[in-house]
Amino acid sequence: MALLDNGNHLVRSHTKEWKALDEPGVTGIDLKVLRYDEDQRRAPTMLLRFAPGARYPAHDHPGGEEVFVLEGNIQIGDVDLNAGDYLYTAPGNSHPVRSDGGCVILVNIPEEVRKLDE
Repeated sequence: MALLDNGNHLVRSHTKEWKALDEPGVTGIDLKVLRYDEDQRRAPTMLLRFAPGARYPAHDHPGGEEVFVLEGNIQIGDVDLNAGDYLYTAPGNSHPVRSDGGCVILVNIPEEVRKLDE
């Protein structure tokens, strides 16, 4: 990430390596952090790559969520999304996530999600 003269940040995502999402019980999901919030000590904006068959358990979004599908397909709750689709999840809503065929998505999550089984 480069800090520009005007305070903006620039990320050339092709120069970043995919890293496995390090959460218990989650496999087949990799990420690239695009923006890291030092105050919150978390990454609200990232790319996620789901391998075919990858799943993320049911969770809620206290601050909402924005998802844009760049490649492939994904099911978020009961909504099927394909490349070019955008989904806004309003604050307080919950869903599981899965990708049968694999995908790459751009995600903005203003507040940390909470897994519902915790």
